[in-house]
Amino acid sequence: MTSLRPRAAAAGLALLALIGAAPAAAHEVRPAYLEIVQQGAETYDVLFKVPAAGGGLRFGLYLTLPEDAEVVGAKRSGFSGRAHVERFQVRRAGGLAGARLRVDGLSQTRTDVLVRVARADGAAQVLRLTPDVPAFTVEAAPGAGAVVRTYLALGVEHILLGLDHLLFVLGLLILVGGGGRLFWTISAFTLAHSLTLAAATLGFVAVAPQPVEAIIALSIVFVAVEILHARRGSPGLSARMPWLMAFAFGLLHGVGFAGALGEIGLPHGQIPLALLAFNAGVEVGQLLFVGALFALGPLLRRLAVSPPAGWPAAAAYGIGGAASFWLLDRVLAF
Repeated sequence: MTSLRPRAAAAGLALLALIGAAPAAAHEVRPAYLEIVQQGAETYDVLFKVPAAGGGLRFGLYLTLPEDAEVVGAKRSGFSGRAHVERFQVRRAGGLAGARLRVDGLSQTRTDVLVRVARADGAAQVLRLTPDVPAFTVEAAPGAGAVVRTYLALGVEHILLGLDHLLFVLGLLILVGGGGRLFWTISAFTLAHSLTLAAATLGFVAVAPQPVEAIIALSIVFVAVEILHARRGSPGLSARMPWLMAFAFGLLHGVGFAGALGEIGLPHGQIPLALLAFNAGVEVGQLLFVGALFALGPLLRRLAVSPPAGWPAAAAYGIGGAASFWLLDRVLAF
């Protein structure tokens, strides 16, 4: 077997040390979603989707409108999937252009808010609210560039906070090593999850998210077992043709990405652009992770830090143990 280069070893082991503190659900990126669609010169339909906290509760996020804006008619609200959805209509003399809107409660949560404001002429303003920036001003003539910036950042954040996907990539690195085999393996994984991310997001493929998340955990267990087999001198098909295994499991991981993107929400009328930006962000985050594993090596060597003997097997057990826990937790959640 060709093992992972020593300069990436200590970084990989450091990641495994964090697994014990990781939650059972590896995805923590569930922003709220606020959509404001202009219906007339002074009226707007508002959709506010807030992540559910379980037990019939929702995160404590609340929209504050300008003082001169009024809610027209009754609000409609209820739980839908893993979110609490509220719909209502707002009227403001002269429209919302130039108005300041705020979401309260962000400082008490780990959740951001994606915002889309669509004008009657089809132009849309897309941005992201955070605890540091909880308010925004409605622009008179927003541009589409904000969609790219927002969803690119979300893609990077999703992959870097998705420990299950990172462990799968780490397992591939240990199994494959560097050089051309690594390039083709990562390329196959990228191609596969890009295909299913697009297909699932655009509605060509519909798969229940719970089984997919469980199978993703199972795929990580499989990679860990393949590492151990290769270490014992009996490499399987994955060690001989890792790009084939990476492509097959990449299809599943892409559906998982699509499920996360579905929870985040996509701006109507700009779905292809947002999808492309999110996928690009996933690739950027993946490259940052792989690059960091290799780039930390020279620094660690200068500090005379060397990985212990037999670390690939220890890493495989760590990866497999974490993935087995996720697998059991996700199966029990069916």
